[in-house]
Amino acid sequence: MASSAEKPDLEGAIRELEAVLLRLEAELASWRRRALQAEARLGELMRTEGGGKLGELEGRNLALEERVQAATARLSDLISRLTFLEEQRGNGRSAE
Repeated sequence: MASSAEKPDLEGAIRELEAVLLRLEAELASWRRRALQAEARLGELMRTEGGGKLGELEGRNLALEERVQAATARLSDLISRLTFLEEQRGNGRSAE
């Protein structure tokens, strides 16, 4: 059995834990409120300004991806030509 000296410490620890849990509950409620407000604001922006802006950015992104693909193809072609010219140059020297 627990002595009477240990019992007050346990009761004090329980009271302290309850106080911590109450503060934690209040803080959690505050964060939840802020998150809900932020989500509502984001939804509002997406419906008004952001939706059009998002579509514009996606279009620009697609155009840039196409340009990168075209540049990659041109670069690959140039590398092939350069390799061919270097081989020709090397073959010409060995024949001399």
